[in-house]
Amino acid sequence: MKFQCIFVAAAVLCAPAFADDLDNVRSLTQAEFAQLSKDFTAAGSYKSVSPAEPLGITGFDIGMEVSSTKMEHGDIWKKAGADSTTLYIPKLHIHKGLPFGIDVGASLSAIPGSNIKLGGAEIKYALLQGGVATPAVAVRAAVTRLFGVDQLDMNTRNLELLVSKGFLNITPYAGVGKVWGTLTPNVGSLAKETPSASKIFAGVNFNLGLANVATEFDRTGGNKSISLKLGFRL
Repeated sequence: MKFQCIFVAAAVLCAPAFADDLDNVRSLTQAEFAQLSKDFTAAGSYKSVSPAEPLGITGFDIGMEVSSTKMEHGDIWKKAGADSTTLYIPKLHIHKGLPFGIDVGASLSAIPGSNIKLGGAEIKYALLQGGVATPAVAVRAAVTRLFGVDQLDMNTRNLELLVSKGFLNITPYAGVGKVWGTLTPNVGSLAKETPSASKIFAGVNFNLGLANVATEFDRTGGNKSISLKLGFRL
């Protein structure tokens, strides 16, 4: 537990060393902007870092998360103004259980030392709520929107199918999905790009009473992301 706390805190504090303002999008060609759009869609798309089983009407999940995404076209990302080929995104995540196997959630990101800010929301419905001998199966829809970058507007949409099965206080989960992005440049003669990519992900949630730790691996298109969340889940 102590290790995870140190990891999350260090990642948030170090974020300014790995990100900078995207203030040079105008320097890209259309082909380069198309590649950047694929990378940024994968990195900025919603990552719930939570299992399929519903929280229930009294349940909630609040946590601090850090996601790390390696940009497949790092040279283009740096040309657009960033100073690293890896994007670290610290997030505050909140999930709340509702009746009928429905959960809703939201996330807010503001990368220190950067003009990149992201807001996201999700809704999840448990097709199977799971039990002692059966897994939980759910579908999830999510969206994100970019704020703070004058030269670029972006939004993403996710649709996912996931499954999880708890064992004592450990719940592994995995899923597949599709991600769509819309990136509209506000500079030069660049045109809008609408990339899409398949997504696979897997993770594990550790519940330690009130304290909760979750980690997830995500591959969206050609981009790999690793996320770690620390918080409280009931």
